[in-house]
Amino acid sequence: MREQERQSFYTYLLSQETGHGYLHHCYQKLNGIDADTKSYENCSAFLYYIDHGNRFFANAKQLDTLLQPLLMFYGTTHLLKACLLTKRPNYPESTAILAHGVSTRKRKKKQYTFMQDEVKPQHNGLFSYVSKHLYSLDHMPFEKIKMRDLLTLIPEMNDLFRYNGDERLVTIGEINTAALHFPTDLLDSYHLTKNAFVKRITPHLPTISNITVDGNHIHVKLMKPLKNPAGPFVFHLDNNEIYFPKHRENFITIPEVLVHYLVLYNLSMISRYETEWWGELLATKADVDYPFIKQFLNVTAWKMPLLLGNELIRNTD
Repeated sequence: MREQERQSFYTYLLSQETGHGYLHHCYQKLNGIDADTKSYENCSAFLYYIDHGNRFFANAKQLDTLLQPLLMFYGTTHLLKACLLTKRPNYPESTAILAHGVSTRKRKKKQYTFMQDEVKPQHNGLFSYVSKHLYSLDHMPFEKIKMRDLLTLIPEMNDLFRYNGDERLVTIGEINTAALHFPTDLLDSYHLTKNAFVKRITPHLPTISNITVDGNHIHVKLMKPLKNPAGPFVFHLDNNEIYFPKHRENFITIPEVLVHYLVLYNLSMISRYETEWWGELLATKADVDYPFIKQFLNVTAWKMPLLLGNELIRNTD
């Protein structure tokens, strides 16, 4: 779904009648749910989550970088809660899931860099709840993860890594096509044979119909197009291309929405509680952290509402 379509769909949902009808349609698919009652009960909260989430993002785009992380993080949480209400009519079931669900390490005053900073998902809270109920992830593929490794998984960040001599993603195809082309030099960086590599990626793809290999590529033909790529596959919304990690350590199987959530959480905490470091970064632009943070905020400002709009519109199928 393109930007204009996404905004039109959000706008469509912002009336009691259309929001109620949409939730009713979602709840009819769920077992043991009184769709009439629950869609009526949740309609107002659903509309406010969407409205406030989009307002946070819209206002963030107009403000100085200083304030953007906090507004975008709360815009993200509101839109995520709207998505959750389409699948979890009784959300929130307890106060344990109201926390953000992520923690950051205690920062060192000397030699701190954002790119090497880490976040750690918690067992309870919004992050784990979203992971389980929106994306069917019961366990994270990591205990903690660095900002550099998270930013690697956002294809619109790839140019910055390339300019920095550290390109992390490779193009393998286009959205809505059934043919993927993996460079054979990936076998060296993954330390795998062709058969082992194909076995590694198969669980994350629609059914494979054919595999051929020439001197430079492993060509994988799918039974149906890869319409909604998810980790380790990510898609670039400007050029409609699908990207894949060049290095084994970046083969991380989480949806891009969760990547943005973790980075935004950390930046929102930094902007609130690491005032001196945040102020100096924005004032002096002294190191490589600045362009990567600035580019991420530019990307997430439009991509996060789009990704979550896609989640909502898929419920209409």
